[in-house]
This record gives sequence, C-alpha cells and structure tokens, in this order.
Amino acid sequence: MNIGIAREIKPQEGRVSLTPHDVSLLIAAGNRVCVESGAGLKSGVSDDDYRSAGADIRKDAKALFGDSELIVKVKEILPEEYNLLASHHILYTNIHSASNRSLTDTMLAVGLSAISAENTHENGSPNCPLAGEVGAFEGVRLCMAPHGGRGRHFMPHFGSPALKAVVIGLGLVGQGAIRTLTQLGASVVGLDVVPRARHLAELTWSNSDFVADDVTNLTDHLEDADLVVNCVLWPKHRNDHLISRSMLRDLKPTTVIVDISCDAGGAVETCRPTSWFDPVYEIDGIRHFCVDNIPGAVPVTASAGYSRAICPFVSLICDVGVLEACKREPWLANGLTCHNGNLILAETGRVQNRPFIPVENYLAGDNILPDATR
Repeated sequence: MNIGIAREIKPQEGRVSLTPHDVSLLIAAGNRVCVESGAGLKSGVSDDDYRSAGADIRKDAKALFGDSELIVKVKEILPEEYNLLASHHILYTNIHSASNRSLTDTMLAVGLSAISAENTHENGSPNCPLAGEVGAFEGVRLCMAPHGGRGRHFMPHFGSPALKAVVIGLGLVGQGAIRTLTQLGASVVGLDVVPRARHLAELTWSNSDFVADDVTNLTDHLEDADLVVNCVLWPKHRNDHLISRSMLRDLKPTTVIVDISCDAGGAVETCRPTSWFDPVYEIDGIRHFCVDNIPGAVPVTASAGYSRAICPFVSLICDVGVLEACKREPWLANGLTCHNGNLILAETGRVQNRPFIPVENYLAGDNILPDATR
C-alpha cells in the first residue's frame, strides 16, 4: 500500500505521525512510504532521515495526497486540506468528528474511509501523560504573579505553603498532571468518581503532599485552589458540567483553570479551545488555559510515542485492507468513522443527530440504517 505522512499545519503543531524507524519497518514489509517535505522537522527528523529509512519525499501536500492511499496524520484535517481528499483515501488521524460537522460532511461527501486514532488506544493514548505533564507545568507558570497568579511558590518555603492544585480525573492525563505537580512540591488534591482510582493514586503518591477525594466533593476544594486542572473527557451529548460558569465565583480571582481535555462547554462550561499562539482567555475574572494540542509543545517525545502506538495498526491496514483490519482488531474498529459515504461512528451520529450504521452491523455486511439511528 502507498502510505503518505502529511506535514501538520495546525498552528504550533510539531508532531509527525510516523518516525523513520517505523517507516523502515513498513517499507520492509513491502509498502511504499511518501513523506511531505518538512513533516518531521519540528520533531527533530529531517527529510534525509526519512530518505535513509527508504521513504520518498514529496514537495507539498498536493503531491503527497495525490500519491498516497493511506494518509497518516496526527491532527484533524483542516479546511484548507479538504480539497486534497479523494474517495480512495484511507485517513488515519485524530479526527474528533463529533465536534466537527464540517469535516464530517466533507468526509462523507468525498466517500473516503476514516479511522479516528483517538478511539483506537486500548490503554490510552501515549500522548495523554504528556498532555497532563505539560498542561500542569503551564498551570504552575500561570500561577506566578507576573502572569496574574497568586504568587505562591510551587514548593513550601519559610513557613509559607506551596501552591495548591486540584486535579480532576485520575486517568493517564490526571496522573501526568499529578506527576509534574508533586515532583515540583505542590500540594495536590486528586478527584475521581472511581474508588479504585483514588486508592491507587494515594498509594502512588503516598510520600507527597497529596490527597484523593470523590469528585462529588469538588466544591470543598475550590475556595483555596491556585490551580484547577481538568483531565476528564466529557461525553459530548451531556449538557451538565463539573465546573459551571456560576462556580467561577467560588474561585479566587488569581486562580487559573487548565482544561487539558478541552471539550468546549464540557466538564468546564466556560472552556473553549485555544492555541499556543493565544493560549489564555478570561471569563468572569478567571483565567482559562485551554490549548487543544498540548503535546504538540513537546513534539520529539510525543511523536515517538504516537508512532509506536499506531504503527501496528497501520501495518495491519496495509496487509489486509481497512475493513478486514477492523474485523480483526476491535480497537481499530472502535475508531472506524466513515466508509463509502456511510457514517459509522456512533458518537458522531448521536451528537450531530444524523443517521449512522453501528460498526458491528457495518462490518457484518449490513449497510442498512437501523430505525433507531435514523
């Protein structure tokens, strides 16, 4: 199969989907790999590095998309790339189609196959811990007085307490955030609905200034918080919130909210995605940091993890085709978004109130829309 590695054009996104090491494995298996010139530069990988791995270099996106069947990326297709898409393409990237009707419309109209990489990680995305670690680091920076913060140091000194942080969600992202905060010396409260998650967190950070609590007690911890870090991925069909706009009045004016999950109007009602160019905004006197591609700030490390995670699935698609690959790998099927003009991803269908064919039906050869999804 002809594989194309596109250069990311999202602002300040430096990741690349596949590293030269994994490219060499795919080529050794009989595939052809083309790389858009400059795709790996911000991840420390030159065009010559890809050439040494056996890849061909294409001068621009038009040439890359034109010569490729399987397009492998990190971030979603942006509007300026829509006209590059063709019906024979298999798109494998982080699509987030439920919140992007324009892209969903385009993919269905083109008739391509698409797999949302964010739904294919059985043990969580390798970039999740990085997002937590970097997001918490940025939160600590914003807690300093020159940036509008309260001015507490991130570790205790001279009888003055350390910065106090509240981390919501103890999954991979939350663990990354806590890892950064506790190693800096901050005082951390970790919240989750799952008792086992709270218990394991208390064991992991038993030698740190860390306490775990049920998320239902969130309001008890907000009043004295310098930093609130949301790590909960919020279902897009829900209309409630963990932190509503009215709750902002419970925070000190120097408090900063870092929403790593970055679901617009989700767990944090006042969240809206921002970029590294303009990462912070203020609502009701409370600063929000809601960059939606946080791992893009550490592309060398993030690219290595992402490439290692997706390469086996890319290889399988090349070997047996996209539908057969999804039949063999349930987690790959979990990301199947559309095929031949049919919407398959249930979340997108439900959020956008449009018909879809459940993936299990589609892979079984039943391409008729069930009444419940019309």
